[in-house]
Amino acid sequence: MSDFSLAGENDDRLRDFLLVSAPRFADHTAMLFTRLQSTCALGLLAVGVFAAVTHPISAAATYAETPGTEGNGSFTIGPDYKIDPDLTDLGNPKGTSFEFTMRLADSKIFKGDDTTLEPDKKAVRKERKIFVYVPAAYKDGTKAPVLVIHDGPGQLGLVRNALDNLTISKDPNRRLPAFIAIAVENGGNDGKNSERGLEYDTMSDRLARFINDEVFPAVLNNSEIKAAYPNLAFTDNPWGRAVIGCSSGGAAALSMGWFRPDLFRRIIAYSGTFVDQQDDDAPEEAKYPFGAWEYHSSMKLIETGEKKPLRIFTHVSENDLRAKDPEETQHNWVMAGKRTDIALEKKGYDHRFVFSLATGHCDGRVFQQTLADTLVWVWRGYHTD
Repeated sequence: MSDFSLAGENDDRLRDFLLVSAPRFADHTAMLFTRLQSTCALGLLAVGVFAAVTHPISAAATYAETPGTEGNGSFTIGPDYKIDPDLTDLGNPKGTSFEFTMRLADSKIFKGDDTTLEPDKKAVRKERKIFVYVPAAYKDGTKAPVLVIHDGPGQLGLVRNALDNLTISKDPNRRLPAFIAIAVENGGNDGKNSERGLEYDTMSDRLARFINDEVFPAVLNNSEIKAAYPNLAFTDNPWGRAVIGCSSGGAAALSMGWFRPDLFRRIIAYSGTFVDQQDDDAPEEAKYPFGAWEYHSSMKLIETGEKKPLRIFTHVSENDLRAKDPEETQHNWVMAGKRTDIALEKKGYDHRFVFSLATGHCDGRVFQQTLADTLVWVWRGYHTD
């Protein structure tokens, strides 16, 4: 038998084998392919679930607003002042006020024992007061926007009236959302080596974390508040979280947004302490040696840094603190306020700046005339949809 004929015989046998076995082989192949597809699909699903859990889509990522440019820019007011009627009691339905305390010793962030403090010279509070106002327009169970007020109670009285009057305004361009006002007392005293200075003048995210991680839960878990509003909730959208402060509280408001724009994005700073008032032996001195002065001068953080998703109101008075001090002191409030305005304008921020004539530091007349306009402007464009 030749090799050729042997090869032909083998070919015939192979043909017969394939004719019998191919269908079963094809079935097995199809089954394997189907299982492979299912396994891949499950794997991709698992990856998707893992990604969603470890990197959840933030509220801000799917949120968009169009506030426009109305009210942006620089404005000079005075020397005569009068209170805005929207900041007075017009007889509209009132909300509910609450007050409770938080012990500093219970805090994980501001315990009152920081190494920069000098408690013998500048006393530290044992506990701080928290003031909360829930407007009449708030509906229990909805995720409310919030306004944090530094140096509580601060401007809470004017804010209450603004909420009572402007949450029900018939003018859509002069209407406020029904935000919860939370006024937080500082930890005590002022300036370097003080608890207030540590909380407000330090260039870090500590205050933002304190408010978000400790104050907000304390409000939501307060028994009196829970009894009145059992389903009270705060929005986790940073565009629904505003901060207001004056002096070091103003600098603190900007720092909360600057270092944690994922938590707070609407900023109000009256007579902002954008000067070198950070404690000399604070760890942050290594990175920001001139404290909040670095926002507009020296490092020029606003001008040279990445533009952040913030909406910012700032103000300074004509006769604000140390208005005649030379630049090398890094302690001239008027110079700092004007430079901050210029830096924000150059960078293209949504920004409103007020310069008030014939007024001093944190002047009450300025608040009485401008705060309603400021609140309307800073919340412009916000929606809950």
